[in-house]
Order: sequence, then structure tokens, then C-alpha cells
Amino acid sequence: MSNEQHDNDIPLHLRRDWPEQFPVSGAWKPGEPFGSRKFFTLPRPLALEGGGVLAEVVLAYETWGELNEAGDNAILIHHALTGDSHVTGGGGGTYTADGWWSRIVGPDKAIDTNQYFVVCANVLGGCQGTTGPASINPATNKPYGSSFPQITNRDIVRSQVCLADELGVDRWFSVVGGSMGGMAVLEWAAMYPHRLRSMAPICTTLAASPQQIAWSAVGRLAIANDQHFNNGDYYEQEQGPGNGLAIAREIALIHYRSDGEWDERFGRDPIDRMDSFSQWGRFQVEGYLDYHGKKFANRFDANSYLILNRTMDLHDIGRGRGGAQDALKRFTGPSMTVSVNSDFLYPPHQQAELAAVLSLDGRSCAYHTIDSIYGHDGFLVEHDKLAPMLEDFFAKVLVETN
Repeated sequence: MSNEQHDNDIPLHLRRDWPEQFPVSGAWKPGEPFGSRKFFTLPRPLALEGGGVLAEVVLAYETWGELNEAGDNAILIHHALTGDSHVTGGGGGTYTADGWWSRIVGPDKAIDTNQYFVVCANVLGGCQGTTGPASINPATNKPYGSSFPQITNRDIVRSQVCLADELGVDRWFSVVGGSMGGMAVLEWAAMYPHRLRSMAPICTTLAASPQQIAWSAVGRLAIANDQHFNNGDYYEQEQGPGNGLAIAREIALIHYRSDGEWDERFGRDPIDRMDSFSQWGRFQVEGYLDYHGKKFANRFDANSYLILNRTMDLHDIGRGRGGAQDALKRFTGPSMTVSVNSDFLYPPHQQAELAAVLSLDGRSCAYHTIDSIYGHDGFLVEHDKLAPMLEDFFAKVLVETN
């Protein structure tokens, strides 16, 4: 056998623009800077839909603006799968320093913090201050790891009802969110229809489709098959499943965006033409994916990704409720849903079906489509197109519900 090293023998981190070792977890830990986060401990244990109880739950959240005397100007924003509570403003959030929707939320913007009291919480099971797998289990004084129970969007909403009570919000002016966030919006309408005046579930669905579940399952397998995963109990190791988490992120990015965007931005250009015929020579699109995989493994937790990704698969608004129509019929307020025409992960027909259900019995549901090459991520990128839709919707809510 030749002494020359073969491509297949090269360690994975050297084939990619990755460090030799990722952090064990990118989860936020008590004692680290908390930016604009506030923390609320639920007043009682949280019983979970799938069985079991979380004895202690802490929610990390942020707020902007002021709740008015009538208490009727509060808007709850739900983040997507890998987001956090830092939706806007400075303060060193983990998603971006400015916040993941800073061009939508803020003074004189579509969700105007001069007019509205805006709240965003890191979801249950997350890794940015809210109780999740990386949190300390009070029963063992060690991270939950593999013992953290599978949660659902219904559990997430029940935890946030306690937060609403703490903040003095009896009824949200609107509940807004995209993708996984949109699933939680729908659960608010099904579970507590009297506690929201309007809602805007964006780029989401009534129930996760087989294709969505299939994409998610492959991403989770990338994590589970990482040699350092240790069945989820990796927090006390020297190395965690960062490689698997980075690959899961790369898989997700492929279907978050669109073929049109990949073609326009990268084409078939290689990173280094000298390596273009090497097995591990990369095209520009591979370099882009590797950059974001590396970035993600430094800011997120693999167990949280598994839990929340599975939470999306379990989403079915009609489960145990006689179907979607029966689940949502008690919500009678105005609603709006939005599609991105190039979204093949949550294709427009799903939002059209959602709009049809929310329009039954004479209810008001506005349905819009954003023309964009950015695929599913269009609702996070196309601020200038989404903002007027939200502004117009809120104006109509004020008229229709007075």
C-alpha cells in the first residue's frame, strides 16, 4: 500500500473549513453574558402532552415597548427552529447582534415598538436560556441530556401562557411567527382562542408533511451518528457532536433556500480550480454550506436541535381534535398567512389550505404570496415585502375588532 494519504483517510474537519474540534455545546449557560434576556420561572411544574413532568421550567424572553393601560397592545412573536428571543435591537443576541427580525420589529417599523408591547421567548427545549436538554436537571444537578423529554408545540404554548400571565397580558393583540413559530401560533388559536385578538402564521402548515418529516429525519441521523453523540449525554465530554450538528445544518440549508438562488449566487464555480478534480475539492456552494455549518455548531446545541426538530414533525393541529377545521373553529378573529413562491419545504399550497380553513364560516383571513428566490427563508430575508403586509394586517385588525 502506498504511503501517500488517500482522500478518504483525511479527517472530516480537514476536508472542510471547520475547526479540529467544535465546542461541546453552543448552549447559553448561567454566568455568561445574558444581553437583553429576562428570565421567568414557571410557578408550577409543567405536565407534558407526551407524558412526564418538568419540575422546574425557566423561560428566557425579551420585551420591547410598553404595555398600555388597557393591556390590549401586546404582540407575541414566535421564532423559528434555530432562532431565539433576540428578535430585534442590540444587546449581543446569539442569532445576530441586531436581532433576527430587526428590519420588521422596532420603532416606526411594521411591528412598531412605539405602538406595541412586543414579546419574544426562547422556546421550551431551546438552548438560549430557556429550559432544555443542556439545562441542569434539579433532580440530578447535571445536564438533562438524554433524559430531557420530547416536547410538543402544545407544551411550548402552555409554558408561554404562564409568561403572559406574569406580564399581565390577558389577550394578545396578535400572535405572529413563521415556520415552527407559525405552528405555535396555530396552537395558541386552537388552545386559547380567547387570548388572542388576531394571528399571523407565516410559511407554515396545518400538519407536517411526509417530505418535511423525511428531511428532518436525515438531519437528526447526522447528529445521532456523530461518534461523540453518546446518546445525548455528551456535556461532560471533551468533545460533543459538533460535526454531526454542522452537517444537519447544511442539510437544512439546502431546503431552506431555492435552486434559483443557488444558481444565481454560486453557479458551478469551484473554490480552487487547482483542486477541481480532487474528490474533496469544493464548489463555491459547498464552501457556503460549510461556513454556515461551522457557524451553527458554535451557537446551538445538538440535543435542542433534535428535540425541536422532532417537535416540528409532531405538529398536527387536528390531532385529537377531530381535524384541522374543528381544531381552529373556536378562533373567530382575523388572521393572515403568507407564502414564498419558491418555498419547496413549506410550499404555497400548504398556506393556501391553511387560509381556506381560517376563512370558513365567514371569518377573515388574508392570504399573500412573496415573490422571492430565497425559498423558505424568504420570510426572514424579504423584510421589505413582508413588512407592508403586516402593517396592513394590523391596521385592519384595529378596524375589524373595535
